[in-house]
Amino acid sequence: MSKFPAHLFAEPEPDVDTLANLGPLAPMAGVWEGIKGRDVKPTEDGAEEQVYIERMTIQPIDPQMNGPQLLYGLRYHTAITKPGEVEMYHDQVGYWLWEPATGRILHTLTIPRGQAALAKGEAAADATSFTLTAQRGSAENGIISAVFLEENFRTDSFAITVTIDGPDQWSYEQTTMLQIRGVEEPFAHTDRNTLHRVGPAVPNPLAREDVEA
Repeated sequence: MSKFPAHLFAEPEPDVDTLANLGPLAPMAGVWEGIKGRDVKPTEDGAEEQVYIERMTIQPIDPQMNGPQLLYGLRYHTAITKPGEVEMYHDQVGYWLWEPATGRILHTLTIPRGQAALAKGEAAADATSFTLTAQRGSAENGIISAVFLEENFRTDSFAITVTIDGPDQWSYEQTTMLQIRGVEEPFAHTDRNTLHRVGPAVPNPLAREDVEA
């Protein structure tokens, strides 16, 4: 007799075409640019607004399964620079995931300063706006940071709202609540941008194989 419950290993038969099963995430697939980003960040003199330019590549991955759980998703890379500069101001990678059975959206993000987060939210399959949140200390939608950030620029919460403006444009607004060492009041670090399509979505490997076959 197996020591593990059989139903936890009963994988479904997914549709190989991820682009057709992304629910509210479908319009985000592709390559995007935004040239009017606004970042309000902390400095030693207080809040400072920074204009930024963003290029984001978001492409579908093959269906993912955790036993009976089925997820369709997008892998993304965000590259942000300041106007007229080459140096990367912000680099971020992760996934956007959609669970059709529950209407749950998951957003994973990792930045190369020693931080990662998993945000969650819910939306209808045809939703054109949705919000996801993460909270420090949560085992379900949490935030983890390396020791320097944890001790000096602690992230207590994160929230992002995505709005689909049409087939070739979408925007986001996000707020990261920071507790800065030696400062009594929390700081709301905000970012917002509108992204315009500059490249198409590329079907996931299983979908391409299916078409070729």
